[in-house]
Amino acid sequence: MEPNLTVYQRHHLRVAFEHHAAHLYGPMVHASKAHVVMLAEQGLIPAASATQLLRGLLVLDGDRPAEFGYDGSVEDVYYTLERRLAEACGISTGELNVQLARSRNDLDAGVFRMILREQVLAVLDALTSAGAVLLDRADAYADTVIIGYTHRRPAQPTSIGHALAGYAEALAGQAQAYLDLLHELNRSPLGSCAFAGTDLDIDSGRLAELLGFDEVIVNSYEAVAGADHLMRNGTLNAQALATGARLARTLMDWLSWEWVVTPPDFTQGSSIMPQKRNPVVLEHLVSMAGATAADAASVLNNVGAAWWEDSNNATTDVQVRLWDSNDRAQRFFSLLDGLFQQLEPLRTPTAEQIVRSGATTTAAADALARHGVPFRGGHSIVGRLVREGEPGTWTPEKVRAAADAVGVQEGVTEAAIADLIDAANRPELVLRRAQPDGPGQDAVRAQVRLLRGSFERVEARTRELRQRIRAAEATLAAVVTETAGR
Repeated sequence: MEPNLTVYQRHHLRVAFEHHAAHLYGPMVHASKAHVVMLAEQGLIPAASATQLLRGLLVLDGDRPAEFGYDGSVEDVYYTLERRLAEACGISTGELNVQLARSRNDLDAGVFRMILREQVLAVLDALTSAGAVLLDRADAYADTVIIGYTHRRPAQPTSIGHALAGYAEALAGQAQAYLDLLHELNRSPLGSCAFAGTDLDIDSGRLAELLGFDEVIVNSYEAVAGADHLMRNGTLNAQALATGARLARTLMDWLSWEWVVTPPDFTQGSSIMPQKRNPVVLEHLVSMAGATAADAASVLNNVGAAWWEDSNNATTDVQVRLWDSNDRAQRFFSLLDGLFQQLEPLRTPTAEQIVRSGATTTAAADALARHGVPFRGGHSIVGRLVREGEPGTWTPEKVRAAADAVGVQEGVTEAAIADLIDAANRPELVLRRAQPDGPGQDAVRAQVRLLRGSFERVEARTRELRQRIRAAEATLAAVVTETAGR
């Protein structure tokens, strides 16, 4: 039977409860164990009370919060936990000590950081995995020449490897940013209570240690009122997915031009056209980036609408947006990972097609510059040649005529003309380019090695953080078992 709820309960509290229970309840139980251990160690509650509470919290580990129903008898997830704990302990809620020297404010702030910490670790795992696959592909296709575009027009020859290594560098920067975010998230607000702390002799550092936090937030007001970490999480996701969406748009072109294979696992068929295999995953990636930007805007707007104090605008009302955002970011990078595992060249443009596109003309002008022809003069010669015909039609006589027509003779030697024609008709020469950040085959593979090192350093620090968190979990479990007498 539908519970008899007030309008506020039906249209807000129940909705918030259903959104939050599955996320919050387990971490709240975990944080409560650490709090009870700390209270007992500080002599703030009797040993018998600590044993009773911890035994009850161990019972709550078996609860299934996703199946909880909201009946209006309690306000939120926290009070649901209190009621369940009292039941598990066989006492009334009035006899509970679990909330001594603790507020929903600091508990919510701490638990939310714990949830985001795990989510961002998952995002970072997916991102670094995608980066490793991307670098494998960049290395494999460092010698596969394509046309690079600017403003959606053919611009210069490059390689698949060069383009992919470029996006990998963006991913490497994002990986470092997520690592920095994790450092910011992994600071404990617990012990701040409502915002002004307590006169009781608590040990906030012990709480942080038992829950895997690296340090305690310096100021108890900031611990509860602060929301920079929430905004940073939302905007970092939006930034990272926006960059990935740009790559997805480029891949749409590559697939349409048949430069790369359309991975069968990432396509959907047409309901009417038998020949169609649509790479709609790329459309989904673009849409996911848009949704993440909307979530970030929601977080920024809600936090900006809040007072510099504990406020639902900057806490409860942004939590779901960040949970969704982090989940979407993790799925986004996992999709990229799977897509790149299957991405292979199909029919990349031929040398003739690249030449006809005009993409080699910059290299032709640079060839003249190497022989002492002033840049603007060389540019004018090549521009005149382009207007007269494709590079495949250029001859020494046409080059000399173009030079005479624009009034440039200095440096236009037979050797310079030969180099100009060679550069204009051999796009594969770009693979020899020595510039360290350029598309040269050796340069791209050096870039891959450098970027691998960047990802490996992030992965090492991520492992260290995860090990600290797991070690804290093991320590807490051991203390709880000993104190609970189990």
